[in-house]
Amino acid sequence: MPDVRGPYVPGTPCWVDLVVPDQREALDLYGDLFGWQGEPGPPETGGYAVCTLRGKPVAGIMTAMTAEGGSKPPPSWTTYLAVEDAEAATRTISSGGGTVLYDCMDVLDLGRMAVVADSTGAVFGLWQAKEFIGSQVVNEPGAVVWNELNTADPDTAARFYQQTLGLSAAPMEEVEGYFSLQAAGRVVGGMQDLQNSPPGSPSHWLTYFSVDDTDSTADALVRAGGSVLKPPFDMVAGRMAVLRDPQGAVFAVIDATGPQPPTA
Repeated sequence: MPDVRGPYVPGTPCWVDLVVPDQREALDLYGDLFGWQGEPGPPETGGYAVCTLRGKPVAGIMTAMTAEGGSKPPPSWTTYLAVEDAEAATRTISSGGGTVLYDCMDVLDLGRMAVVADSTGAVFGLWQAKEFIGSQVVNEPGAVVWNELNTADPDTAARFYQQTLGLSAAPMEEVEGYFSLQAAGRVVGGMQDLQNSPPGSPSHWLTYFSVDDTDSTADALVRAGGSVLKPPFDMVAGRMAVLRDPQGAVFAVIDATGPQPPTA
């Protein structure tokens, strides 16, 4: 049972959250799929729900809020990368060709966050931990097991993440065209081009959740009103599928064990 007890190394995916129109529907759905417990949070956090697995934080779910200009963000899962200084990171990202979408803000005494896009357009979050380090359970059924950048330009993306967050990319010999992303010499995620994404997909980060049975999880999601974008198939790391929940958020599931957490 991989519990995370220490802080995440800068550049490491440390948290994921979901923004959707109907928070209650999502809490019920993912609770059924992954065994999570979670309820809407207090007003001072905008009702943000911290979902738990075995009593420990594993992911967040929030209601989509109308942004300045009258638009709401699309239903989506967001990957957050750990940083030591969110303010400094946003400046580096801006100068490195990225875009700051939501500037740095304090989240009570839990930490400091921002939402940005890389130089190829993939959106992700930054998390500067204070009282809250991020996910405290990973790499077991019901928890995040992998975070993957799917990008229109892997070479440009590799330079961006190296220059701005210290993440290095290296080819994975087992899978042609696939790259590992490494923080301080540890594999913390993956990167590939958009060849395996649905036609017309923009650059994006994809969250993978570990499951005991990929096929039954996909079937359960379909029964709940979701859809299968990529049916279950066997690959080098296990059996995986890419799914879309009933509100439109895309994620992947796989019956595999990911890289070791910071302290397990």
